Amino acid sequence: METKSIAETESEIIEEFSFFPDWHDKYEYIIELGKKLKDIPEDKRVNENKVKGCQSSVWLISDLADGKIIFTADSDSVIVKGLIALLIRVLSHRTPDEILEAKLEFIDAIGLKQHLAGTRANGLASMIKQIRMYALAYKAKQEQLQN
Repeated sequence: METKSIAETESEIIEEFSFFPDWHDKYEYIIELGKKLKDIPEDKRVNENKVKGCQSSVWLISDLADGKIIFTADSDSVIVKGLIALLIRVLSHRTPDEILEAKLEFIDAIGLKQHLAGTRANGLASMIKQIRMYALAYKAKQEQLQN
């Protein structure tokens, strides 16, 4: 199975959101995406896995396999769970460099920045920051192993 590029995945998301005429429907879709995201085990819902800067509780876990980072996440808020599901769809199973170089243009293209409440927008930024921090850490680790 060929993996789509980040740009292709973002285009898919933009297209999916274009089918919804208003923001109420888009919110419902984000909630649906959150409901489809598998819960993480209770023993992974620990402070070390919590994303700082989110009003809701968000747990983000990363693993490295074959040079690609795989993310799993969960939240106690269905809307936030939907937001992290979108981020995982775009950024999971990518190399650290791909994650660090990702523009994440779908966020503006589907109107998330304009339509999320301030605290949710800050939470989204915190989730992106945490994902990028994992990518930086894995990149540094890979570079260390090569030297």
